[in-house]
Amino acid sequence: MLYPAELRAQSDLKVVVRAAVAMFVVATVWKGPQCPDCRGAGAAPTLKIKNMNSLMVIAPYKWNGMWVFDDPAVGLDKEPFIAGIDTMIDKMTANIPKAERGFRAVFSAQPFPGYTEKLEWRRSESGGNWYYSHHYKMEGWLCPALFKYFPQAPKTIYIKPEPKG
Repeated sequence: MLYPAELRAQSDLKVVVRAAVAMFVVATVWKGPQCPDCRGAGAAPTLKIKNMNSLMVIAPYKWNGMWVFDDPAVGLDKEPFIAGIDTMIDKMTANIPKAERGFRAVFSAQPFPGYTEKLEWRRSESGGNWYYSHHYKMEGWLCPALFKYFPQAPKTIYIKPEPKG
């Protein structure tokens, strides 16, 4: 049986492979506009690629009084939230019944429909990064596990906490 994170990893890999193949085909086959008046004769072809929304999901829960989450697809087991992020999660989940048993946190570095929380990057420290919530008027520290999901610390993280289905 595959866990949601493992299914997401398989799905993400398929999307990445398809995108890479598509970019290769476009880059090697497309010769640009064939009309000399379009951009001038001899102009090099250009290719613009939009940023894609990349939604990720974890399912935090309380274990030994701490908010933690598991994501076997990236090698995390009972990864704790500390230093203010735990307090933010308490506030984010105040209206989610039995959130301590687990809730779904959808997150992205890009805004997406339905996000309710927004964290703004402040500074790096001890291998992790501090983020500020205007909504809760507080900072919280995200540990280096952040880099399992992002190649670098995003300037903004958008989150939608919701009950598990």
